[in-house]
Amino acid sequence: MDKNKNHGLLGLSRQRAILVSPDEKLRELILSIWPEDVLEFTYYSKAKGAVEHLFNDPPDLLIVDNRLDDVPAVELARLVKSENVYRQLPVIVCLDDSDFEKPWDWDKVEVDDFLLRPFFEPVVRERVNLTLCRATRALDANPLSKLPGNTSIIQRIQSLIDRRQDFALAYCDLDYFKSFNDKYGFSRGDEVLMMSARIIVNTVKSFAGEQTFVGHVGGDDFVVITSPDIIEEVCQRIIFSFDGIVPNFYDMEDRKRKSIVSTDRQGNIQTFPLMAISIAVVFNLDGSLKHYGEASAIAMGLKKKAKENPKSSYVLDRRKN
Repeated sequence: MDKNKNHGLLGLSRQRAILVSPDEKLRELILSIWPEDVLEFTYYSKAKGAVEHLFNDPPDLLIVDNRLDDVPAVELARLVKSENVYRQLPVIVCLDDSDFEKPWDWDKVEVDDFLLRPFFEPVVRERVNLTLCRATRALDANPLSKLPGNTSIIQRIQSLIDRRQDFALAYCDLDYFKSFNDKYGFSRGDEVLMMSARIIVNTVKSFAGEQTFVGHVGGDDFVVITSPDIIEEVCQRIIFSFDGIVPNFYDMEDRKRKSIVSTDRQGNIQTFPLMAISIAVVFNLDGSLKHYGEASAIAMGLKKKAKENPKSSYVLDRRKN
């Protein structure tokens, strides 16, 4: 097997899978596609032997053959998915033409994809890869904004760095969000986060033709990746839209006063300004960054500087550029 061939999972860390099938040819095919340091398979010929492994050391993927003679494939999938903690485990079922003599009720069959005999290596490779990538995206997505989460953000940044591609990385952070949340409650706080996500996404989308990415790190932290040529205008538009909309989330009294009275992290009563947005921008030009951690570290320092301004502001990293 050529260990250097493109196996299609370059964007993911090492994955572990379990294959449950009596078909030795299927096992040989599966094991021939991915190097063990990319996708490591454990093989079982019967469901009985796989169950204990599945619950004691859950893999990243389960492939189960409908030719099993001890437990039906769909029953094994149901057994795994019935446990909430394992519900996100992606399951692929291997089928024969005869399995389609009657329509399947996919709403009740708890599998995520299927492979059909006779197996064609490129199809097996791509459907397994797609299932793993789909599961990673679904698990990583922020539950509130549905934007890509931290894992996807790190993968995107590192991929661009590895390709030595020029980009600008903007970390967006809401100032005084906690004081707003404490006074108005989590429900209205979530509305602010959703509004912020929409502003950032719509602003970035307005630059037609640009390769862009928006992620939600969590809480009130967002990330924008785009071209260095437009990032300053992106920041300006985000701030303009945010400052124009955010006062509407406050009660009239607070809006007129342009501040709220709330409790700080030490339990002291304080007056806080209306929310603002601070943006720290890191550049990767001519391969200046080697690891996503560098970008994060630089951004933390820039965010502190941006937050010195009580109003919405952005700070660009000019040290290397």
